[in-house]
Amino acid sequence: MSSKEDLSDQRKRIDEIDNRILDLLKERNEVSFDVIRYKTENQLPVFVASREEEKTERFRSMAEERDLDPDWAEDFLRMIMSASRATQSTNRFPRATEEPKHILIVGGEGGMGKLYRKVADQSGHVTYSIDKGNWYELDEIAPKLDLAIVTVPINVTVDVIERLSSKLSEKTILADFTSNKSEPLQAMLDAHKGPVVGLHPMHGPDVPNLSKQLMVFCEGRDMEKSEWFKEQCELWGMRVIDADPKNHDHVMNMVQGLRHFVALLHGSFMKQFDLKPEEMLEYSSPVYRAELMMTGRIFAQDAELYADIVFANKERRELLLSFFNHQQKLIEMVEKNDKQGFIKEFEAVTDFFGKFATQALKESGYLINRLSDRFS
Repeated sequence: MSSKEDLSDQRKRIDEIDNRILDLLKERNEVSFDVIRYKTENQLPVFVASREEEKTERFRSMAEERDLDPDWAEDFLRMIMSASRATQSTNRFPRATEEPKHILIVGGEGGMGKLYRKVADQSGHVTYSIDKGNWYELDEIAPKLDLAIVTVPINVTVDVIERLSSKLSEKTILADFTSNKSEPLQAMLDAHKGPVVGLHPMHGPDVPNLSKQLMVFCEGRDMEKSEWFKEQCELWGMRVIDADPKNHDHVMNMVQGLRHFVALLHGSFMKQFDLKPEEMLEYSSPVYRAELMMTGRIFAQDAELYADIVFANKERRELLLSFFNHQQKLIEMVEKNDKQGFIKEFEAVTDFFGKFATQALKESGYLINRLSDRFS
């Protein structure tokens, strides 16, 4: 008898168990639809962090009682809950206001514009889209508007704000989605006499849903009148934080400007030395595979968009120049073969990172292991 035949009974049982698992997941999904209906009818948010964490801890304990790996069990549960939230995101959302709000998206045919029009429509609000081809419709739309959101490329944001504001009623909230906040916020305050709020959705247009995504609110004018939109974001399952625009921009100079330029540096060097990513992947550890994928995803997107981000303001450009000047010290280590200097600098940065380095090791290890398991 072959070894394959020896395992036939066990393999048949595994197939049967897999079918039962799928049937149970289907049943769970049907119960989730009941939850969705209840949430919508009772104006409850898609994502409640405390409920999810409580559920996760209990699931881990139940896994341990069955001699199962609690980390694996948590991963499994989180995938199920994520799928459940995604299912809800294809249906209706609860609305933060009794009556629908009239919301204009300027740049509504772009990725972010389409995404937020979709979820606002699903919440029962009335949405409008203005883009290059239908600006003439603004005169008719403007008197109805409760909120106008500018979501256009950074380099034309201020011009669009000035062009739009003259058409708006003083009761209309004027907002923007730009990733730098100080200049657009000031432009809105100068151009519009009504309520103003600076918004920064910290995600791209390709997210499957808004659950767990972050929305930054920067104070402009009459913020209490924007409270309903903050509540609406929370009902979509988003995390919401308030931020000072200058502090926001200072951090984003590093998060966006420097990070994207370093990606260009990495990719440009590979191109210069004909280091093809497909060939490098064959010899990559899981760590470098993750780094290469994060670099490569940037070059799958629009060059002008990233140029606008990197060259968004003077402070961001000055940070890049400081970055290049700082590299000179590191260049000298290489020129002088200064191994001890490298170790000294490395340890100084380790001290600076402190406990975060341990957190980063744990979180990156998780990502690397999952990436390796899925795509190796």
